[in-house]
Amino acid sequence: MAKFLIVGLGNIGPEYALTRHNAGFMVLDRMAAQHGFTFTMNRLAYTAKWQHKGKQLFLIKPTTFMNLSGRAVQYYMKQENIPIENILIVTDDKDLPFGKLRLKPKGSPGGHNGLRNIDEVLSTQEYARLRVGIGSNFQKGRQVDFVLGQFPEDELIQLPDYLDRIADVALAFCTMGIQFAMNNYNQ
Repeated sequence: MAKFLIVGLGNIGPEYALTRHNAGFMVLDRMAAQHGFTFTMNRLAYTAKWQHKGKQLFLIKPTTFMNLSGRAVQYYMKQENIPIENILIVTDDKDLPFGKLRLKPKGSPGGHNGLRNIDEVLSTQEYARLRVGIGSNFQKGRQVDFVLGQFPEDELIQLPDYLDRIADVALAFCTMGIQFAMNNYNQ
């Protein structure tokens, strides 16, 4: 049975729960709520295992904080013996408008410290990433406040449907392959 590692990036703690930077955590939490699995605290991450359409999915929410996410990714990649082509990193992206998403088979960190750390720890950029648009409605020098800020009410209303769509992309990556998922979901 093929194994996949889905990594939702975010920061632990209630003060970060609904912040834009926690979009990766929110996607995995939404998947858990929809499909009835739960996360448990383990080494370096909250983890869950779930079988879906003949695939073994291993999902993690690193507890290392965003900027050290690579440690958890590397640990569980090795621990679960998952090849790099079966890894999907779900992360926020301020360069995409809210409601848009982009799945890519590889790429640069694009200024994202979580992705930068994963690149450094894995010594490669050759892993799939699903970028979740959070928009960039902030003044110069206020990026940190924006990404660590809460979604405004109009976006909170749209958030459940958006998270459902992102979860569908992650599952399509695992069951149908990256090319199918990119062709059918990228905006």
